[in-house]
Amino acid sequence: MSLSSVSLTDIKGVGKAMVEKLETLNITDVQSLFEYFPYRYENYEKVDIHLAKHDEKITVEGTAITGCQVQFYSKMKSRTTFNVLVNQEVIKVVMFNRHFLKDKIKPDAILTITGKWDLGRQMLTATEVKFGTVEGRSLEPVYTLKDVQLTTFKKVVKNALDTHGHLMNDDLPLTLQERYRLLSMRDTVQFAHFPQNKEQVKQVERRVKYEELLKFQLRMQYLKRTTKNERLGANKNFDETLVEAFIKSLPFELTEAQLKVLTEIKRDLKDETRMNRLLQGDVGSGKTVVAAVVLYATILAGYQTALMVPTEILGQQHFKSIQELFSQFEGITVEFLSSSVKGKKRKELLERLANGEIDLLIGTHAIIQPDVIFKNIGLVITDEQHRFGVNQRKILREKGEFVDVLMMTATPIPRTMAISVFGDMDVSTINQMPKGRKPIQTFHIETDKLKRAMDFIQTEILDKGQQAYVITPLIEESEALDVENAVEVYHKWQAHYEGRAKVGLMHGRLTQVEKDEVMAKFAANEIQILVSTTVIEVGVNVPNANLMLIYDAHRFGLSQLHQLRGRVGRGSDQGYCILMSDIKNETSLERLSIMTQTNDGFEISEADLKLRGPGDFFGVNQSGLPVFKMADLVQDYKIVEVAMQDAYELLNNDEFQHNNEFLPLRLYLEKTVAHEAYHLD
Repeated sequence: MSLSSVSLTDIKGVGKAMVEKLETLNITDVQSLFEYFPYRYENYEKVDIHLAKHDEKITVEGTAITGCQVQFYSKMKSRTTFNVLVNQEVIKVVMFNRHFLKDKIKPDAILTITGKWDLGRQMLTATEVKFGTVEGRSLEPVYTLKDVQLTTFKKVVKNALDTHGHLMNDDLPLTLQERYRLLSMRDTVQFAHFPQNKEQVKQVERRVKYEELLKFQLRMQYLKRTTKNERLGANKNFDETLVEAFIKSLPFELTEAQLKVLTEIKRDLKDETRMNRLLQGDVGSGKTVVAAVVLYATILAGYQTALMVPTEILGQQHFKSIQELFSQFEGITVEFLSSSVKGKKRKELLERLANGEIDLLIGTHAIIQPDVIFKNIGLVITDEQHRFGVNQRKILREKGEFVDVLMMTATPIPRTMAISVFGDMDVSTINQMPKGRKPIQTFHIETDKLKRAMDFIQTEILDKGQQAYVITPLIEESEALDVENAVEVYHKWQAHYEGRAKVGLMHGRLTQVEKDEVMAKFAANEIQILVSTTVIEVGVNVPNANLMLIYDAHRFGLSQLHQLRGRVGRGSDQGYCILMSDIKNETSLERLSIMTQTNDGFEISEADLKLRGPGDFFGVNQSGLPVFKMADLVQDYKIVEVAMQDAYELLNNDEFQHNNEFLPLRLYLEKTVAHEAYHLD
């Protein structure tokens, strides 16, 4: 008998109604019940009050030495205080909205109290008060349970373990369990749901994290091999001397980092395996010119090319800059396609594309529409690759038979994440800024200093003929509020600079034509100060804009602040970024402090990952990041590296293919790889 043949209704206490409730938690069988782990544990282990740390959640046992004093704020809201003797120390206990305990808590009552400890005030803010001594309760699992009571859920798990625990699947081979002294799956489930102490919880985490990361790495590496075998393409032969001549004709000298990544990418183009490479580089490091050289080389080899960007503004900018770079060559045709290209113009463009008359098509997601057909596409570049869904990139790749793929991002990805998330890709990094670029000076101010900031903008920016951005935050609850907020700020700045500077406004409710019009005026210096919500896209380039002031800077993630800041200081003049926020929250202040200390995108993204976690950093839906039960790709990077090595050894070992000890892992791979659209793009 196997666990898969056991139904949830075979467990004592589980009827049809309970099955329906469990299904709302995605518990559909006994195995998923066992693996529905707590997301944290409440620690009720009693502590010595002398050893308690400030702000720590603690449980203490003591004797009440006073009765309760109750203050009412409204009919049901109250603050109750009393004193307790704990470890020979008198401490104050505060409870909110627990006035009904007033008559029960009397002097000499023995109490077990859980709450948050304020060391300076010697005060415990209680979340739970139990009468008498509580024994045998040190760790309490906390689950996400909707319609199921905790006691009922624990009873169901216990009954399942008692009757069917011996049938539990264990995917991890005994050799690996012994190598790392890991728990069996049976013990893992027992200790996860019914821990006796912290050590058992720690061992559960070791086992679950390792298994999750090993399986993830097995998928990654297996897919990399299989896709590499399937990625046979046509090597693209081009004249190196013509490419070198193009590089020499550029109005600036490429950095060593740019030349290094170009060597890597050109090698991929000439290889018989199709390219699948990520090009990452900080804001302003010069990825676009690298893309232009690679596009030129592919066109020389006789292929069509495509550059896909997330927004029309960015697309138009790339179109103009690359067209300008290619203007020296006769016979290279560059066109732009977006949803705003319609009717006869669109029809003619698509006909020319299908006939092979267009060498480079730059555009938004409009270029993945079914009627967009290339005659002979050989290279696809996606800019800001994390902004596109997996399927969009897959569709674009399938527009031709031998398509090389280069994905570019200005969100620098720390090494631990690059190897974890993009393990199925080759990664190139531009880690140098162009010569003559000055580091942007960044300041954090509070709103009462806005007048001084405006004076600074007048003397250091406007009086020198330069321009500035003023960014207002997106208010998640309502796009209408975003616009209202931006409009209010716009009127304030317009009134302040009346007669001295032209102030423009851009927000999400404008049409694409209106946005383009505003940006064109700003680029032509007809607008000196642009007030905008965060529709100022990554890659937008106005070299004369040298200052950015960001309202409510605490509302933005670190990487987002860094991307925004990268819009200024793109010429030889000094760039400035002013972060305005009155926030007192420690994490937010740390985020703003990091911005004032460094311009290094890699340092910033590393810090952002630690502060926000990988799901928020990449956007789980777009990145395809796995959602682990316990593992964390950043915090558990040491386990990631061990799991990578073990996955590599397993896939290179004949035993893995033939020994039954590894059968559960082989079956897992067969079952999951087909669904990994995230990697198969």
